[in-house]
Amino acid sequence: MTHVIQTQALIAEGVITPDQGATIASRSRKVMVSLVINAVLCLGIIAAAIGFVFLLADALAVSIVGGLFLAAGAFVLLRAGDIYRMFGNAAALIGAGMLTFGAMFDLVDKLGEQSGGLVLIIIGAIAAAFCTVIFQRSPPHARFLTGSLTLMGAAMHIAGLYIWGDAIDLSGVPVPMIHLYVTLLLIGLGVLVDVRLVTALAIVPFAQMLETGTFYWHAMYAFYSPESTLSILQLGVAMAICVALAGVLTDRHRRHSHMFGIMAFIVANMCFLVGSLWGDVVGSHIWGPGHSSWRYDGTFEEFRAAKDAFEASTLVISEHVYSIVWAILLIAAAFWAATTSRRGIFNAAMTFGGIHA
Repeated sequence: MTHVIQTQALIAEGVITPDQGATIASRSRKVMVSLVINAVLCLGIIAAAIGFVFLLADALAVSIVGGLFLAAGAFVLLRAGDIYRMFGNAAALIGAGMLTFGAMFDLVDKLGEQSGGLVLIIIGAIAAAFCTVIFQRSPPHARFLTGSLTLMGAAMHIAGLYIWGDAIDLSGVPVPMIHLYVTLLLIGLGVLVDVRLVTALAIVPFAQMLETGTFYWHAMYAFYSPESTLSILQLGVAMAICVALAGVLTDRHRRHSHMFGIMAFIVANMCFLVGSLWGDVVGSHIWGPGHSSWRYDGTFEEFRAAKDAFEASTLVISEHVYSIVWAILLIAAAFWAATTSRRGIFNAAMTFGGIHA
């Protein structure tokens, strides 16, 4: 477990020496600098790859330039020393990214969303499986490259899945099942390559199982949770599983469990925020009148009567009850996180405590 310590206070109390304090501070800085460099490098690679795809706007040109980048990166990795390895990784991944994203756009453009989506599902799955085998057998200095290629293959597979589902107007139970599949896939990939950002992204499809998500409109980016109570229960179960697993997992896997648990806690608090503003008619957007899958051809008055009848037969939670319960749970979560050294949960609880206030 990572702990927060005040080195100056420990030095003053004689617990550690000044040299030991300096060593601890130096290692902390190195970890933070490493995180920043990796984040900037990964975002730069993605931006460069997609930027070249749109700049060239031609499948042949993208393939040629992407192949050249990939060949140059591979040459640097094979021939150059450690000092140039970062440039080799960047070049190879920009090339691989151009080939991946270029193929995605071109296949969908040429074959259409339905057929193109199916092809992406198959090609992405094969590429991800092949790169996973290579990743597990690759030497340590090549794992960043092979792991990134694994993620690119999986991204193609996931994109194809959603493109195909949208093209055939997929609805009903298969939709949350696809979201659950993508959630488990992202968690597995995050653990495989040991990148917690990938594990954190798994919360997006997981929350969308009950249609919790976001949308953009002119000058507005909004969060919505049509079934806030059920979403909170779903996320609460996920948090309980993460806490239970933390006691039996190794340190590496425990970090991913903590990450997903924190993300579930944050989204659950967003759902509480929605409920504290509007309350909740439980189930109204899943099986009640008004949901997109609910078909009715009568008048508006008859539709309003159907909604009123549904509300009278289901659980209705007012915004006042939500506000009180939310406050109590935030206080409890803050105390629990403080006593168990869970800084992520503690910081989130304090942040949403301010929002609640």
